[in-house]
Amino acid sequence: MNLKKLILPALSFAMALFVSGLLVAFSDSNVLALKGQPLEMISKAFATAGAAYWALFRGSIFDPQLAQDSFIQGFYPFSETLVAASPLILTGLSVALAFRAGLFNIGAQGQFIAGAIGASWVGFTFDLPVGIHVVAAIAAAMLFSGLYGGFVGLLKARTGAHEVIVTIMLNYVAGYFLLWLLSTTAFLRPGRQDPLAPEVGPNARLPLLFGSDLRANFGFIVALIAAAAIWWLLNRSTWGFRFRAVGANAAASRTAGISVARVTTSVMFIAGALAGLGGAVQILGSEPAMTAGVGGSFGFDAITVALLGRATPIGTVFAALLFGALRAGGLTMQASTETPLDLVLVIQALVVLFIAAPALIKSLFRLKNVDAGETVASKGWNG
Repeated sequence: MNLKKLILPALSFAMALFVSGLLVAFSDSNVLALKGQPLEMISKAFATAGAAYWALFRGSIFDPQLAQDSFIQGFYPFSETLVAASPLILTGLSVALAFRAGLFNIGAQGQFIAGAIGASWVGFTFDLPVGIHVVAAIAAAMLFSGLYGGFVGLLKARTGAHEVIVTIMLNYVAGYFLLWLLSTTAFLRPGRQDPLAPEVGPNARLPLLFGSDLRANFGFIVALIAAAAIWWLLNRSTWGFRFRAVGANAAASRTAGISVARVTTSVMFIAGALAGLGGAVQILGSEPAMTAGVGGSFGFDAITVALLGRATPIGTVFAALLFGALRAGGLTMQASTETPLDLVLVIQALVVLFIAAPALIKSLFRLKNVDAGETVASKGWNG
C-alpha cells in the first residue's frame, strides 16, 4: 500500500470524526440551550466534542490518571485496544483474502465460532506440556474452521452455490450448534446450568506481553504474523498470483489453465482457518471460558475492517487497530461524558460510508490524482 492510497482512508476517518463530533455536540442539551448565543454555542459545542474524543483517547491509548501510580499502567487502555484488535485483524484478513479472490466471505462469524470450539475443546480436555498445548489448540481451531470454510468453497466449486448465501446460513448453524454444545456434558462446566464451558488449561493460555497487570497477550503477535504471511502469499507466491488472477477475471484465469474450482476451495479453507485463528486467540487469550456469546460481532465487524483496509493485509491491520480503539474507548467516553455508546457505532458507520463513496471525498477535498482503490461496492465479487 503506497502513501497515496492512505489519503482517502485518512480523510474518510477525519470526516467521520467531524460529523460525529457535530452529532455529539448538538445532542447535548447544554449546547442547545445556547441557541440564542451563537458564539457561546459554537464554543460549547467544540468543548463538548473535544471532551468526548479526549475520553475516547483515554479509554483506548493512554490514561494519565492511571499513570499516576505506574507509568506502565497508564497504557492499560492501549492494552485493551490490542486485545480487541487481535481477533479483528484475523477475521478481517479472512474476509480480505476471500475478496481478493473474487469471493465475499460473510461467514467469518461462523468460522470464528468453529475455531473457538476447537481451541476450547483441546484447551480444557487435554493436559499437554507448555508450548505444545497452545500449539495443539490453535491447530485444532484452524482445522475445524478451515474445514467449515472449505466446505463453502467446495459447494461453490462443485455446484455453483453462492458463497454469500451459504456462509450466511452457516453462521446460524454455527451459532445454534454452539448453544446445543454448551448444553451437553462434554462442554458444560460441571455444576453449572448456564451455557458456560470449562476454562482452558493454564498451559494452553497465550503468554501476556506486558506483565500480569495488562491483558494484552501473544495473540496480537500471532495476528501480525498472520498478516505478514497473507501479504507474502498474495504478493510473493504462485498461489497468491492464482488467487488474484481468479479474483480479477475468473473466465480468463480458467482459459489460462488455472483451476478456478481448486482456487475457490483453497481460498475459503484458508479464509476459514484465519477466522478460526481469531476464535482461538479470543479463547486462549482474553476469554478462556467459552460462552454462547464468544463470537460477539467479530465476524460481522470483519467485513467493515476489510473494507476500510482496502482488502490488503497492512490496511486490515490498521483498520482493526482503529476499530479496537473505538471499541475499547467507547466505554470510557460513555462513563466520562455521558455520550451514548452508540456513537461509536455511528463513527464506524460513517467511516464505512465515506470509504465506500470515494468520489464524495475526492469532490469535497478537490482531489484529482488520488487512487480510490477497490471497494466492495465498486468491484463486487464473482457470482
